[in-house]
Amino acid sequence: MRRAYFKMILAMFLAGSSVVTNKVLVENVPVFVASELRFLMATMILVPFLFVYEEVTKVCKKELFILFLQALTGVFLFSICMLYGLKYTTALEGGIITSTLPAVTAVCAFFIIREKPSFKVLIGIGLTMIGLACIQTAGVSQVGGGLAPLIGNGFIFCAVISEALFVLLGKISSKRHSPLVIATFVSAIGSILFLPFAIYELRLFSFRELSLIDFGIIVHHGLFVTVVAFILMYQAVREIPANQAGVLTGVAPLSAATLSFIFLREPFSFGHLVGMILVLLAVCLIAYGKNRKIEHHA
Repeated sequence: MRRAYFKMILAMFLAGSSVVTNKVLVENVPVFVASELRFLMATMILVPFLFVYEEVTKVCKKELFILFLQALTGVFLFSICMLYGLKYTTALEGGIITSTLPAVTAVCAFFIIREKPSFKVLIGIGLTMIGLACIQTAGVSQVGGGLAPLIGNGFIFCAVISEALFVLLGKISSKRHSPLVIATFVSAIGSILFLPFAIYELRLFSFRELSLIDFGIIVHHGLFVTVVAFILMYQAVREIPANQAGVLTGVAPLSAATLSFIFLREPFSFGHLVGMILVLLAVCLIAYGKNRKIEHHA
């Protein structure tokens, strides 16, 4: 069990680092091109490992549809909303807003798998909304912030909703398939979804414009944020109860906020601090308020 906790923490740390590196990447590389390169690289790495180390089980239409929904939400929509959001807001604010993932996951669980939230979960959701308001206010008034914090933070929050659906669908898939199988299928489907949009953007973009830093970020996204983080997360959610996994997702925004302050020197205001505290308090309330195991209905 301790190994599962460590895997989830490491996966969330890698996920949080992508917020900072994406902020740098979208300044030079179009959104769809960057995403296509990431998941194409991940697919090229995962497919050989899949055939060498695993016996691929048959995937029925119903299971393939769930894997497609995972790629659509956690790969395609998440990447679009995150990358476009970072064009208008700071990586620091984006990282803090991703702290709402446990609250959003609880809401999605209520509507999708009919899990009734406890009173503590409802309080946590309320605190999350107040924390978001603090972050939004700080983003508008902060000198040196993003181009349009309200728009950017809205995109980031949509990315959080996509990630929440991705986590719930991942719990369903992990009951039938191994982490390597899921990660391979999700990455391959994601690369297919991004391909036509990437081809369109390539009309005005040349790979010669890629700097060494841009190439390094793409490798980091493909190898660590996608391959390593996906496999670690799927391995962890098979063993960790849903409420405890929700607590550990708080590592991602803390990683993003810390790294953005260290490497990007982005401003950190009192409003950001208040918002972070409220959101983290909500994470704790939701985690300790969910005492029932989540039952997933395929």
